[in-house]
Amino acid sequence: MAGPRSGPGSGTPPVPPDPRPAPAPSPPKPAGRDRWLDLLRAVALVRVVVYHTFGWAWLTVLFPSLGVMFALAGSLMARSLGDRSAWSVIRGRMRRLLIPFWVFAVVAVGWMLERGWHPAEPWRLVLWVVPLGDPPGSAWGEQLTGPLWYIRAYLWFVLLSPVLLWAWRRAPLPLLGGFLGLAACAQYEVWGLPEPVSAALSDFGIFGACWLLGFAHRDGSLDAVRGRTVLVGAGVLLGAGGWYAVTHRVPDGGYDLGGIPLAQALWSLGFVLALMRFRPRGVPSLRGGGERLVRVLNRRAVTVYLWHEVALVGGVLLLDRLWQVDVLAEHLPLGSQWVLFALVWPLLAVAVLGVGRAEDVASRSGRRKGA
Repeated sequence: MAGPRSGPGSGTPPVPPDPRPAPAPSPPKPAGRDRWLDLLRAVALVRVVVYHTFGWAWLTVLFPSLGVMFALAGSLMARSLGDRSAWSVIRGRMRRLLIPFWVFAVVAVGWMLERGWHPAEPWRLVLWVVPLGDPPGSAWGEQLTGPLWYIRAYLWFVLLSPVLLWAWRRAPLPLLGGFLGLAACAQYEVWGLPEPVSAALSDFGIFGACWLLGFAHRDGSLDAVRGRTVLVGAGVLLGAGGWYAVTHRVPDGGYDLGGIPLAQALWSLGFVLALMRFRPRGVPSLRGGGERLVRVLNRRAVTVYLWHEVALVGGVLLLDRLWQVDVLAEHLPLGSQWVLFALVWPLLAVAVLGVGRAEDVASRSGRRKGA
């Protein structure tokens, strides 16, 4: 049976059109923060501090934090490149990195000069402005400058990301293989290039594949791969990295992946592959101050990384003073690394409170200019 009709001959008066304009569709809500990625970044930063305090080589196997950090940075970089022009993204990322770095540079260089440092090549001080190479420092300040390779590598990844993302979308597997090939060259030192160039190529080889996995996470191509395939691939990479670490130990006989480039590249890639593909659908809120700690570590990630070694040096100097107090030397285990670890966090909190706003300044200026 035909349904009711309107109009002439139907017996039902026609419904006049609504003169009001149709409501405009509501704009899509901006995507919120990925709590799983925030949690991973917080764990990675804490692991870095623990490793540099205790020197436990097994931590590099348990949680390869540097590979995780580069993968997370690659994911965020791909998201930004999808929204804005490449130049705008690069400018904004450089601002967010360099402003906190300059604050650190003023303190670190001033401290080393105050302790009698005389730069052998003054022209290299420009690397404290734009760290395209490792900034110079004194022998005493080696602990302060040692971790700056990450800043240099991160900056190069940012500068090259538009090209890398273009290549990734056209030939992902050859690009991944090329980075692992660079890691193999770093392991066997086959290129005979000057140290700054070889160091940069080594970092690219070791962590470039993790940066690309960040691209894959962001564009959804990683989720499109069958879970079983990813699980097998991650297992092969972890097995190959573990085997290589066992058969190519560092000079002291340990398994610190930081001294075994090819093992670190393979293990980090397999670890990050599984971590990014099989992430939980929902991350429960942490109890107590845990959630706030995760937020602080993410908002102050650059500050925590730059200043944690300063906090360690300050902790050692403070312990030297405490040893001079007889009652403390007799009743406290001042020689334990756990005491140093307990001192590092208050000192790091002082640094975050004192200079952490540099990250806010960089971020706000970036938002005003659309970077």
